[in-house]
Amino acid sequence: MTRIAYLGPAGTFTEQAALQWAATVDDGQTLPTSTVPAALEALRSGAVDAAVVPFENSVEGSVPATLQALLDGAGDGLRICAEVLVEVQFNVLTRSGVTLTDLTGPVSVATHPHAAAQTRAWMATNLPEAEVVLESSTARAAQAVAEGRYDAAISAPGAGPAYGLDSAAEHIADREGAVTRFVVLRKGAPTPEPSGADRTTLVVWIWANRPGALLGLLHQFAVRGIDLSRLESRPTGEALGEYCFWIDADAHLDEPRLREALIGLRRTSRAISFLGSYPRADGHRALVPTDAREDAYQAAQAWLDSLTHDGSA
Repeated sequence: MTRIAYLGPAGTFTEQAALQWAATVDDGQTLPTSTVPAALEALRSGAVDAAVVPFENSVEGSVPATLQALLDGAGDGLRICAEVLVEVQFNVLTRSGVTLTDLTGPVSVATHPHAAAQTRAWMATNLPEAEVVLESSTARAAQAVAEGRYDAAISAPGAGPAYGLDSAAEHIADREGAVTRFVVLRKGAPTPEPSGADRTTLVVWIWANRPGALLGLLHQFAVRGIDLSRLESRPTGEALGEYCFWIDADAHLDEPRLREALIGLRRTSRAISFLGSYPRADGHRALVPTDAREDAYQAAQAWLDSLTHDGSA
């Protein structure tokens, strides 16, 4: 049995992602946790075999709780082995018999901060007097409505059946087509084989905040034809104004171009945390310049090996 921790409770988008990934492994069992750090700690301790956590949203960007939890555990052996994409939609969930027209005046509506941001315009138009209360997850908000603590919840549709709630309004996201990217982590697992459509996630700490530091970092990728699908600065927590860089590179660890870039980064950076090379869930294949392909590296290595001490080739 593959035990899979995820950010719970039941009815979250993370549970949906965990179930999607569980279907790809033998006898997957999903286990909810209260927070992202709790899911990762269960993995570190060996209580579970994998953890599924939210990483990035197409509207709101990265999920700070996940980035911080991974940063706090840098060097703990956790590796991203896969990613899952889930289309995000929200419903207004209420107790049985409560309709949208009943939600007038200063009613309380609970949800997660990301969901609140993605439904702000709909709320201003349809429930302008509602007090939006933030919870740790949309499912937790739905659970609180079922317990009678709030009047309604903005939540994933799946939370309705999970907590016996009705949908007073459906598909209320301000923007259609929003997607959340979840990552699957394991401890001590081998890096998946290259698929041809891969992503590598890194955290890089520069030596000092100086002019050209970021340019030098980017140069390591640019000259080797590696596209960066994500670049984000985050505080290191060491001092005000000290930042590290989170990077998603569209290449696999087994590719010579990325290995060469990592050597360059390691020489010129204070520290690097390698979080994994894994297949992209969307199957997108990066465009690799001719001079950055594996055969070009092989030809260059063969030329280097052919050199003699007297300089002839």
